[in-house]
Order: sequence, then structure tokens, then C-alpha cells
Amino acid sequence: MATAAGIEVRDKVFIGGKWVEPAGADPLAVINSATEETIATIPGCTPVEVDHAVEAARAAFDGWATTPRAERAEALAAIAAGLGERAEELTDTITAELGMPRKLTQMIQVGLGINHFAAMPGALEEVRWEEEVGNSRVLREAAGVVGAITPWNYPLNQIGAKVAPALAAGCTVVLKPSEVVPLNAFILAEVIESVGLPPGVFNLVTGIGPVVGEAIAAHPSVDLVSFTGSTRAGRRVSELAAATVKPVAMELGGKSPNVLLDDADFARAVPDGVAKCFLNSGQTCSALTRMLVPRERLAEVEELATAAAEGFTPGDPLDPGTRLGPLVSAHQRERVRGYIAAGEAEGAKLLTGGAEPPEGLTRGYFVRPTVFSEVTPEMTIAREEIFGPVLVIMPFDDEDDAVRIANSTEYGLAGGVWADDQERAVAVARRLRTGQIEINGGAFNPAAPFGGYGQSGHGRENGRFGLEEMLQLKSLQL
Repeated sequence: MATAAGIEVRDKVFIGGKWVEPAGADPLAVINSATEETIATIPGCTPVEVDHAVEAARAAFDGWATTPRAERAEALAAIAAGLGERAEELTDTITAELGMPRKLTQMIQVGLGINHFAAMPGALEEVRWEEEVGNSRVLREAAGVVGAITPWNYPLNQIGAKVAPALAAGCTVVLKPSEVVPLNAFILAEVIESVGLPPGVFNLVTGIGPVVGEAIAAHPSVDLVSFTGSTRAGRRVSELAAATVKPVAMELGGKSPNVLLDDADFARAVPDGVAKCFLNSGQTCSALTRMLVPRERLAEVEELATAAAEGFTPGDPLDPGTRLGPLVSAHQRERVRGYIAAGEAEGAKLLTGGAEPPEGLTRGYFVRPTVFSEVTPEMTIAREEIFGPVLVIMPFDDEDDAVRIANSTEYGLAGGVWADDQERAVAVARRLRTGQIEINGGAFNPAAPFGGYGQSGHGRENGRFGLEEMLQLKSLQL
């Protein structure tokens, strides 16, 4: 790594255990989303580097797959420890490149990312690696070379959710992080290098999705692709992977409902729901972006939601008091403002916020925290993933109507149900077609399976469930 005029210059990628300079790769700029300044450059690799990385991963696979699980567990624990030693650096890096408030970055972005590696030794103990089924011995084995393609909104977390279980399972990895927030991936590669994994077990290539990501998905020597990103990009990855009939685990978009039943504690549920929608400036695939409320309580909810949203004043992510940072890019900012304008044009009731720039913020990709009410299921803002700090409030007539509205989406990633009677909330949750549901604000569990129904993808991440995605089954008939 070098610096030029205060800009961090990353001109090498990690392939086969070495830092190598790509041939003919044009540098890509990394932008601080709060200041709009260039803070770094990275290589924009080509399919040539993907070929080299996959070849290195393939050459390393047999040796790594047969390494005793106890040794792999030690390596994963060492990576977690190495990341922990650089936690402050990771926090500063992700805050700069993503824009999430620093305190939240430290706890969520860095904390969850490290946890994926730290959790793997325990997860390895939970898997039934061999079992007897009649006259068969069923084995679980490493799937092979894993192509990991990760997003910008939770960069280290999503890298950890793929790389950690793949390495634990005995797979080798070719990682392409988002080119928008890539710097944390270089720190991970440096930690892995210091741990001393065999050359080729982990490889890092950087670049844009249509070039590097597509080359990984289509590569005949990649055995499994794990992808997180938009549903549109997920469809393209699936198309490319289908040519070689490789499995694809994918975590895609969401439009998650938060159902507040008539006996819920609205004073708790509404502010909690606003916070769950606005986390990471709304750039969360599992954000609870649709708040479904009893029609007779709509005015009360509007008042509570407006007050809660107006407490999320946009500001400098380095300021300890900031709760809402910028969006990640100018493109994302304009996309979100376009959705806000569409909501107003289609007749939704704007309670607070709007498409205008926040007052006093002349630099940075900031958007006003926005709440709409009287939103109907056919409106654009009720159907499409906005990926910004925009909450839509949708009234329902009774419990069955709430379930109908909640399930009237092509997505199914997350959700929430609030009720005074927990068993009633659980009963409603069982009727929702979605992968993970909070009951009365239940805390996120990083060991529970995470993934979706419908166009939110398929496959599961986290803990033992993410590890099992990286395994193949083999039957020995005895």
C-alpha cells in the first residue's frame, strides 16, 4: 500500500498467497460518502486476474479440504483475533467509505464481521460430518472453490458471512468485494496473510461486477457462488452460473413488513420500527420498510412515527451524536430521492422529510429521513426496494388483511410482528412468507439462519446454517 497526495493507493491484489499487480487494470476511485472526496484507489481487475485466482484456489483445494478440522478451526480463530487487533482501523475505514455513524460501524459492521470468523470453531462442532442411514454412510464434504461476491452496505459482515464458513468447511475462496467499499477487504487479506493460510486458500480480486463478478460466476472451475446484492444482479449471476450447473446461494432484496397488531405497545413498537427502517441510512436489505398498522390507530402511529423520524437528523458520521449518515454514493442518493418524488406523485401522504436536500449539508450524499402514510400496496414505494431512509405506513382492517398486505410482495427476507400476546404475534408470524421475523422487537441473532423467500433469494447464511451451504453430501452404500 502507498499514498499519493493523501490518497491511499492499493495497486495489488492477493492471489496465490502473494500480492500481485494486475496487468492492464485501470484504477477505481473510492469516495468518502460524507465529503465526496476521493480517499483511495483500487485495481479494476479483468478476467485474467480471475483466472489466476481461480487456478490458485483450485490448486490449493485438495490440501485445504483434507486439513484436519481442528486446524481449520484454529486458523479461523486466528483470523478473528487478527481482525480484532485491527478493529479500530477497520472502524475508521468502513466509516469513511460507507458513511455509517462511527459508533454503529464499530458495533455492527466490524463486530458482526469479526463474529463470523470467531463463531466458526463452534459451528464446526455442530455439523454432523458423518451419519449412518440404513446401509449408507452419509458424508458432508467441502463443496470446492467458492466464488464470493459481496455488497457495499454491510461489507465486512457479508464478506465474513461467506468467507468464514467457506474456509471452515474446507473450501477455497475467490472474493470480489464491492468496488464501492473495498478497503476493508484488503485489511482482511492482510490478516489472512499474517495467519499463514496455505497459498491459494484465500484470494482477493477487485473490480466492477459486470467484469470481475461475471467472470467469477461463469468460471467453469468455480464450484459454488455465494452472492449478496440486488435481485437484478442476482438474476444475472444465476444465468451465468447455470451454464456450468453450479449452485448459487444468494441473498437479495427485501421489502419487509412490520405488522403492529391492535393490542401492541405502540409507544415502543413505532419508534423501534422507525429505527429498524433507518438503520444504515435505510441501506439494509432486511430493513422493516413497510409498517402495517390498524386503520383505527393510524393517526396515533403517524404522530409517533413523525416524532421518531425527526430524531434521525442527518450529519457527519464521525460526530458521536449522529444517528443518520449519508447514503453510499451520488447514484444511490438520486435513486432514493426519485422514489420519494414518486411517492408524492402517486398520492402517498408525506408526513416528514421529502426529496429536497437536508438543510445545512452542502457536501455528502445525504437524504432527509422520510415517512409516508396512507400508502396502498400498488404504489411504487410499497412494492420496490428503496434502500434509503424512507418508511411507508400502510393501514389494515383486520388481522387477515394485515397478513394479505404483508405477503403482497415478490420479496420475503425479513419482517416483524408486535402484539401484547406473544403467542398471537407468533401465530401471525407463522403466516408470513419471509425468512426471519422479529417478535416484539426481538434482537438479531447472528447464529440463526438468515435468508429469504421468493425474490429475496435462496440459501441461508450465519452460524451452522451458513457452514452447511458450503458442503456437499456423499453417500457410501455399505
